[in-house]
Amino acid sequence: MASADAAGATLAGEKKRLRLVALGRRAAMGENARRAASEAAALNAVAALGDVTGRTIALFCAFRDEIDTAPLAEKLRARGALLALPVILGRGEPLLFRRWRADDVLTPAGAFRIPEPPEEAGAVIPDILMVPLAAFDRRGYRIGYGAGFYDRTLARLRAERPVRALGYAFACQEVEKVSAEPHDEPVDMMITEREAFSVTARP
Repeated sequence: MASADAAGATLAGEKKRLRLVALGRRAAMGENARRAASEAAALNAVAALGDVTGRTIALFCAFRDEIDTAPLAEKLRARGALLALPVILGRGEPLLFRRWRADDVLTPAGAFRIPEPPEEAGAVIPDILMVPLAAFDRRGYRIGYGAGFYDRTLARLRAERPVRALGYAFACQEVEKVSAEPHDEPVDMMITEREAFSVTARP
């Protein structure tokens, strides 16, 4: 047991280190570079997604210096996609998704004050999730922010129906290798301002 605990602590420490490295690179980009990269990533995402007419796509509202999803939202709506945003129900719970219409007034909620659609917008089950992250590798494994919301959410959704998960971040957040744990849910594709690449055939 002591050996397992030590291994777990080592793994957690390595994830924390990689998270700090990747987030440091992201912060160092500067506002103008992040804005330009967000626009470029949106173009890559639209090309990778193809026909999205009638598909429900869950985005996320950028937190601090995350990649901005507003350019992507505009392009997806213009192509007939239905959009949704995540809602945090509670610690240890999977996320709920609510429909996000262009004229909805979003309200900051929770400890991080992340904007959410109104309750009357209604809950939806997304076909595609754009997943935020702190760091990622070429195999599709990601490091989040430590709360595990997307791992739990993807595990639940994938047990119920086919769903595509696309990591969405800046290229500078890539690391050589994420040490994955059994509960880690990899994404199916990564999209950055430089490229979009499938990781379905990861080893």
